[in-house]
Amino acid sequence: MDRRTVLRAAVIGGGGAAFSGALWGQALGAVAQPGPSPYGDLLAADANGIQLPQGFTSRVIARSGQRVAGHTWHWAPDGGACFPDGTGWIYVSNSEIPLAGGASAIRFAADGSITSAYRILSGTNLNCAGGATPWGTWLSCEEIALGRVFETWPAGGRSGEERTRMGRFKHEAAACDPVRQAVYLTEDESDGCFYRFIPDTWGDLRTGRLQVLCAPADQVTGPATWQDIPDRDGFPTATRRQVGAAKHFDGGEGCWYDRGVCYFTTKGDNRVWAYDTAASTLDLAYDDSLVTGGVAPLTGVDNITGAPNSRDLFVAEDGGNLEINVITSDGVVAPFLRILGQSSSEVTGPAFSPDGSRLYFSSQRGTSGSSTGSGGITYEVTGPFRAQP
Repeated sequence: MDRRTVLRAAVIGGGGAAFSGALWGQALGAVAQPGPSPYGDLLAADANGIQLPQGFTSRVIARSGQRVAGHTWHWAPDGGACFPDGTGWIYVSNSEIPLAGGASAIRFAADGSITSAYRILSGTNLNCAGGATPWGTWLSCEEIALGRVFETWPAGGRSGEERTRMGRFKHEAAACDPVRQAVYLTEDESDGCFYRFIPDTWGDLRTGRLQVLCAPADQVTGPATWQDIPDRDGFPTATRRQVGAAKHFDGGEGCWYDRGVCYFTTKGDNRVWAYDTAASTLDLAYDDSLVTGGVAPLTGVDNITGAPNSRDLFVAEDGGNLEINVITSDGVVAPFLRILGQSSSEVTGPAFSPDGSRLYFSSQRGTSGSSTGSGGITYEVTGPFRAQP
C-alpha cells in the first residue's frame, strides 16, 4: 500500500474515542479536509502583492535594513508574537541570521499607529521561532546544533537571559501550557523530538526538568508518555538520541497551545499534530497525505498560531503557494491569504493582536529572495476576523 493508504488505515484504526481538544469535537483521526473558507475566496492581489478575502486589507509595517520608527528592522524576520501594552500592543519578531540573530519589537498605539521600534535581543545565532509566555515574555529559540532558548522582555529595558535548563538542541518553537505548567518545544531535525520543560516554579524558567515524548515509531494516534532527558546539554550525545523510546518527528516547526491541546507542525511530512495534554494522547489534525477528493491546499507546513476570538488555527507555508491557511474548528482547511511574486521566500511569524483584529506576519526574503539586505517584509492584515463562542 502507498503512504496515503497506510496512514489512513492507521488513523481510522486508532479512532473511536472522543477528541476532547480545542479544535474538534469529532472522533480521533478526523483530520482536516479541504473545503470552503469561512472568509470566502481570495481576491486579486492588492498593491502589496497579497491576495486576501473580501473585507481584508494589508499594509507593510517594516522592511529589512530600512528604518521603522527610527530603528533599522532586522534581516530574515522569522517567528513572532503579540503582547498587550497598555491600550496598544507590541509585535516581536526574531531574526534568522547567523551570529547576528536576536529579536526586535514594534510598539503600536490603540489606533494601530507605530510609536516605536527597538532591539530586545542581540548576540545570538539563527533565532528562528519561539513562543510567548503567560507572564508576558518572549522565548526566542536558536535553530542551530546545541541551540539555546532566551527569555526576552517585549517592552525592552532588560537584556535577554539564556535559559540553559530548557535544553541545548536545534530549537524551533515553544508553547506554554499554564494548566499543567509546562513549556512544549519542537526540534528542527529530520529525526527531531517533541519536548516539554517543567519548571520547578511556574513563571521561573531557570530550573526544572526537560522531558521527551515517547511513543511507537509508527504511531500517528494514541497514547504517549514522557521520560526525562539525562543530559539536557546535548553533548556528546544529542538530546534526541538519549532516550531509546523517544518518538521522532520529521522536522519540527511551529507550536501552539490552546485549551488543553498543543498543536505542532512537521515540515518534512506536511503534518499538524495535536497533543491532548489531559489524556496524554497524540493525534493528527492535518496531513496532506490524508486529504481526499482533491489537491492538498496546505503544504510546506511551518509556523502556526491561533485566532484569539475563534477556535481557528492559522498555518504558514515555507514553500507551497506561499500562503497562510486556516484550519477551522469544524476541520476545514483553506487558504486565507497568498503572497505573489516572492517564490524564493517563506511566510513566517504569524501572530494576532491581542484583540484579534489584526494579523501580523513576514515574508522572510521578500521579492529579492535574499536573507540579507532589504529582502524581508513584515505585514499587517486587518479585517473582519470571525468570533466564536
